[in-house]
Amino acid sequence: MSHRIDGLQYANWSEKIFRQMRAGGVDAVHVTIAYHENFRETVLNIEAWNRRFEAFPDLIFQGRTGDDVRRAKAEGRTAIFFGFQNPSPIEDDIGLVEIVHTLGARFMQLSYNNQSLLATGCYEAEDPGLTRMGREVIGEMNRVGLVVDMSHSAERSTLEAIEHSARPIAVTHANPAFWAPARRNKSDAVIRALAETGGMLGFSLYPHHLRDKSDCTLESFCEMIARTADMVGPHCLGIGSDLCQDHPDSVVDWMRMGRWTKRVDYGEGSAAAPGFPDMPAWFEDNRHFPNIEAGLRAVGFDAAEVAAIMGENWLRFFDTSFGAAGEAGLRAAAE
Repeated sequence: MSHRIDGLQYANWSEKIFRQMRAGGVDAVHVTIAYHENFRETVLNIEAWNRRFEAFPDLIFQGRTGDDVRRAKAEGRTAIFFGFQNPSPIEDDIGLVEIVHTLGARFMQLSYNNQSLLATGCYEAEDPGLTRMGREVIGEMNRVGLVVDMSHSAERSTLEAIEHSARPIAVTHANPAFWAPARRNKSDAVIRALAETGGMLGFSLYPHHLRDKSDCTLESFCEMIARTADMVGPHCLGIGSDLCQDHPDSVVDWMRMGRWTKRVDYGEGSAAAPGFPDMPAWFEDNRHFPNIEAGLRAVGFDAAEVAAIMGENWLRFFDTSFGAAGEAGLRAAAE
């Protein structure tokens, strides 16, 4: 029985979206619960999710392990896994790494576009790599089972994170730079290093990361995945749609500017197109995941490869990444 897993979404959550997840057969989603929030603000976001879990128990529940994905599939629900797009929730306190993992966080980016206390974002002119705190925090993340995510990080920082981490890391939502040279997209060197160390790349459907942006075709998107598989194999590839559904444009302002600037920052947009871009017509919401499966088959992937990319690779990664390091070792030995 195959599973469908999305490696990243940040939607304006509602019953409508949760029902669309079920209509699309989406068994698990990694959702962003913090961009620039501090620890206390992140706790408030978790409280909001707790209310959603209480309101829609027939549709969603909080996921903490790979087995929760299997449970979601069996029960016809969607497991929701928490993640941060910035290390701001741990502030400058390494002790909060274990606390946020206990609260359910399973992914944390070391930087979001800008320089953080841990690593450099992809919008900085210079990339000095991991900071001293960054190396310490990676060690603690490895210990407790909080996945290092380098989706918005710069090249050197990303390569150093892959090398320094004792456990495989993820780029949950980005595409290869060889296909679309956006700042956020990743070099061949990063993709190869991810694959060689057991990491994961989630392909993004956010139009600024796509060739031809909102006009990107399904065939083009799936051909990109096929070319990446030619380079590193299909075992490390998944979907990380970066779906930002139903948000007002004020939310993209928060994503880009947070509290770090008073000036308008257009990020991957522009003054002429400052808001959220239109999604490709073939992927407007969670109901369209079957379109990707059909597209992958059309470019030559076999049934097992399609299942791997649509969720089985993520599930394997979840199984070995979310528990404490000792627990992961015991599980690997048992298998």
